[in-house]
Amino acid sequence: METIHHFVDGAAMPCESGRSHPVFNPATGEQTAQVGLAGVDEVDAAVASSAAAFEEWRHTSLAARTKLMHGFRNLVEANAAEIAARLTAEHGKVPSDALGEVARGLENIEFACGLGDLLKGSYNSQASGGIDVYTVRQPLGVVAGITPFNFPAMVPLWMIPNAVACGNTFVLKPSERDPSAPLLVAELFFEAGFPPGVLNVVNGDKVAVDRLLTHPEVAAVSFVGSTPIARYVYETGTSAGKRVQALAGAKNHMVVLPDADLDLAADAAVSAAYGSAGERCMAVSVVVAVGDAGDPLVDAIRVRMDKLRIGPGDDPDSEMGPLITREHRDRVAGYVGIGADEGATVVMDGREAVFDSDGFFLGVSLLDNVTPDMTVYRDEIFGPVLCVVRSDTYHEAVDLIEQNPWGNGAAIFTRDGGAARQFQLDADAGMVGINVPIPVPVGCHSFGGWKNSLFGDTHMYGPEGIHFFTKAKAITTRWPDPADSAVDLGFPRNR
Repeated sequence: METIHHFVDGAAMPCESGRSHPVFNPATGEQTAQVGLAGVDEVDAAVASSAAAFEEWRHTSLAARTKLMHGFRNLVEANAAEIAARLTAEHGKVPSDALGEVARGLENIEFACGLGDLLKGSYNSQASGGIDVYTVRQPLGVVAGITPFNFPAMVPLWMIPNAVACGNTFVLKPSERDPSAPLLVAELFFEAGFPPGVLNVVNGDKVAVDRLLTHPEVAAVSFVGSTPIARYVYETGTSAGKRVQALAGAKNHMVVLPDADLDLAADAAVSAAYGSAGERCMAVSVVVAVGDAGDPLVDAIRVRMDKLRIGPGDDPDSEMGPLITREHRDRVAGYVGIGADEGATVVMDGREAVFDSDGFFLGVSLLDNVTPDMTVYRDEIFGPVLCVVRSDTYHEAVDLIEQNPWGNGAAIFTRDGGAARQFQLDADAGMVGINVPIPVPVGCHSFGGWKNSLFGDTHMYGPEGIHFFTKAKAITTRWPDPADSAVDLGFPRNR
């Protein structure tokens, strides 16, 4: 059985804790490897390596950092197929989802390549008589990222490029469920020419997480995961005096008005709800059908569900792959029964799908006539289960979004420009789509939700990522009057 090691100082570092976690191929159900789980000593070794590298890296010129970042970007693009293959092998994504994940990660590397402009300070000449004031942004030191299983390549690339471009060094703790893709990214980073220790990877579980959250040399922690863990990471890290951004769960609503293009809306609902097996924080979980849109929309979604091809990610005909683990699949399947028991109409039951495999497959489910008091509405299911809530009016639909404890993303489908503009003002969410079901911002903006979808006050990547990974320093200067200078500048006093 292959053992997956840590990556420290530009090379594999064997795990010495004696603990490991199985890594499965979700499409077959077979264990393909085991990953070593770091103990406190191994986390300390990775942090020490990054702390030592920081002393030199922080003084590396912006031009040199930018050149290295361009090289890293080119290597990731050249190896996109291999990164995607690892995502398919350990997460189960179909090729389109896997390659799309790499492409969105590349956007963030490309943003960090503009470092010379991103780290410009500000300057006020003659803020007062003979006094100039300017502000610069400086790195924090060693920073850490704790990333989830559902985007094991993209989410680290939300963090690493900005962090190291700003002069920090980085310790990554990826998910132990699918560690191979982020390790390949780290190897490419080192191949691009970054010094050893600027990026280190330690695989682990709660032991590693807790040590990073409390380690005295870790200045900041960036996290993406479920709401309970995000709250824990935020509270633990900030209690230890660290800067923390913790992106959490979601229950994303897609509002469909009666005037919407129902074919467009149905296509969007199916792709956004069932893509990547629904295992993404920006998946559409709830379709809010307003007025007369309900019945024809549900019928259109149902027709498209029948045509959806579910199978192994390495089958080019597959449009949706398996879930990450057997336990998670069974948990998601259980929600269909819970919804039926609580009064929802089961339009399509994914539990009835039959697969010629021991993999962690589940068919797609559609629950109609869901109400806000139902468990399937209140919980984040994180799987291929789509709920339809009927609403009489636009205002009722907006109220549903406002009253929901999460606020990651929201979308509306309509042909009415006035309704769309009003929705972008009304929607109580950090990211809003107009006829776009999954409104993930491009790399030059920032990603983040509101309410229980974010702990902290800084969103991920983009301009807010630069601010998170730097601290501002204001400098005030005064020089002698030119008339008092030892050098005759030809100025009269008090010019």
